Amino acid sequence: MLTRPLTASAPLLDLDEPPPYGVINPDGASDLLLLCEHALPRIPRRLAHLGLPKSERLRHIGWDIGALSLARDLSARLDAPLFHTAYSRLVVDCNRPLDNPSLIPETSETTAIPGNRNLAASERAERLETFFDPFQAAVSRRLDLRAAAGKLTFVVGVHSYTPVYKGISRPWHAGILYARATEFAGRMMRALEQEGGLVIGDNEPYRIDHDDYTVPVHGDARGLPAFLIEVRHDLISTAQGVAEWAERLDRCLRLAMDAGR
Repeated sequence: MLTRPLTASAPLLDLDEPPPYGVINPDGASDLLLLCEHALPRIPRRLAHLGLPKSERLRHIGWDIGALSLARDLSARLDAPLFHTAYSRLVVDCNRPLDNPSLIPETSETTAIPGNRNLAASERAERLETFFDPFQAAVSRRLDLRAAAGKLTFVVGVHSYTPVYKGISRPWHAGILYARATEFAGRMMRALEQEGGLVIGDNEPYRIDHDDYTVPVHGDARGLPAFLIEVRHDLISTAQGVAEWAERLDRCLRLAMDAGR
């Protein structure tokens, strides 16, 4: 990880604000490690909502709607550890490499983010030290422990996406995003397609490339099978939708992992 000088300003998080990330069931028995990098729309008090109204903060540019609820349900069903961020991806996007412009976006989709404009180097460093580094270090420590114990690990990020992006409708119900883990991803896509009535994207609606962090760093670089699950967020915006997709993904993930052991 890149090294940066420590900031000398007051802490970005007040004592009564939540920590930068959360961990659910860290010692779960599953071979699966779940990550949810865009879990919540929370913005630190000191950043004054980044200059955005509530209507903007709570739409998809601020978080992956339904993703944390889905990840929590999967964690319980599969007895899998889950690491999730606790602040908006508009503060820092924990699925972006350090040199990516959208790590701290000045514009998201077509929305300007006033609180991210013209940041000083010290302000950027503070965001990374407070949010990005602790989350990534926690995931890395858990993977190191599992490796030291000789445990097989499948890394899966849980995400959601908008039904329409910049005026273009997306036909998929869900997509599997991957790079090197072609066999693991292929088994997952085949399992989902066997559920019937679903349109499943193969590296859609996005591709894993230089804009991503989780799969390249926590998965591929370690030689671990890894992919992201993307579910269209209108399908998991209710408790019923979350339960339906969690049940479906539970079945499919078990099939995909069992065949890879």
